[in-house]
Amino acid sequence: MIIPKILIVDDDINLLELLRMRLESANYEVVSSPKEEDALEAVKHHIFDLSIIDLQLAHRNGISLMEEFHLINPALPIIILTAYGSIESAVEAMKRGAYDYLTKPFDARELLLKIENALENQRLKYEVKRLKELLDDRYNFKNIVVKSEKMQRVLQQVFLVSKKDSTIIIYGESGTGKELISKSIHFSSDRKDKPFVAINCAAVPESLLESELFGYEKGSFTGAQSSSKGLLSHANEGTIFLDEIGDMPLSIQAKLLRFLEERQFYPIGSQKPVRVNLRVIVATNKNLEDMVKKGQFRKDLFYRIHVIPIHIPPLRERKEDIPLLVEHFLKEFTQQMKKEVKGLVPLAMQRLMFYDWPGNVRELKNTIEYAVAMNQQDVITEELIFPTRSPEPLKPLKESRANFEKGYLTNLLELTKGNVSKAAKLAKKYRTDFYNLLKKHNIKPEDFK
Repeated sequence: MIIPKILIVDDDINLLELLRMRLESANYEVVSSPKEEDALEAVKHHIFDLSIIDLQLAHRNGISLMEEFHLINPALPIIILTAYGSIESAVEAMKRGAYDYLTKPFDARELLLKIENALENQRLKYEVKRLKELLDDRYNFKNIVVKSEKMQRVLQQVFLVSKKDSTIIIYGESGTGKELISKSIHFSSDRKDKPFVAINCAAVPESLLESELFGYEKGSFTGAQSSSKGLLSHANEGTIFLDEIGDMPLSIQAKLLRFLEERQFYPIGSQKPVRVNLRVIVATNKNLEDMVKKGQFRKDLFYRIHVIPIHIPPLRERKEDIPLLVEHFLKEFTQQMKKEVKGLVPLAMQRLMFYDWPGNVRELKNTIEYAVAMNQQDVITEELIFPTRSPEPLKPLKESRANFEKGYLTNLLELTKGNVSKAAKLAKKYRTDFYNLLKKHNIKPEDFK
């Protein structure tokens, strides 16, 4: 357990000693100083969790000393000690950055309570800051692991639209990362400090989806014992993400269309409209145009949401990303499971490169998690990649040879970081012949540097 460290500054030696004894008995680490200059030096060279400063010091005002402390450590919470007749000055100190003040003579329990509150407030601020940094780290589009030209183009679109408020529709197969892209857009936008609310339209029964989205009034249906805000209200000022919108029932599509046109809606059982200001992002793994032709999706809603389309390619179309994604997931799971795994043997990587990935990035992540969990060596061997999967149907020799050749060349360039001379040497090929093979498979060495 970390013991909070407190700095006390007071030119009254007796009071200084009394404060030190009381705080140490309450399990705080205490540094006390009767001199302002010594206190300043202490703040410059040590990290304190809190400081207590007397308002009237021997050579200066406690407020000016507090402001110097804050120039060194702006986050340092400070409690001002003041005589009863100087409360106005103490209030002024709070306006200029003090956390709280305490009048002398003070009750020891009140002092400890104020200290505890100040430290708790500081812990909460730190936690909020830490969580925000985690969200930024996880969802900022700069940190999405990509290498392929197709995904680079997707990120370029994300960069261009993140600061706009236009409705976005994200197309992509299951597991390609549609929600990750939507969060990247949100956390890169001006709404990043506001709520990001997501709902999977395919996962919520039709009977519940309307009330989940729009909310309801008490008594509007059986079981509605109290009013409830819908997700659109919870997302106000932020972003609503409607995943798998192609599975939204036609009855609710009509109500969603009206909301998108008017930016207001009526909760179930209410005659009073609710107006919200939010960004709308939708996603689907279906062909909405075909659904419109078949009457399974409203044509007017399709054109309302089809403002800025973003297409995420499946993993089988961007296999250049696989080695980087493997490295990323490998690092994540080895840290989680506290294992030492250096990497994959070439045959294991080859299996990953040749596979078609119907489950896309999500399936790749699960595959690496399984391999790390079951691995008992410092490298992952091919036996841990798809150990229970039945063999794939045989392909024609020409196609199999081409696939193997391309995967082999890619692995070599990954291992050598794009160094053609080293790769050719490992393959026991002349550089000219090796370049011809790269040209044959449209592989660019610079993509691996």
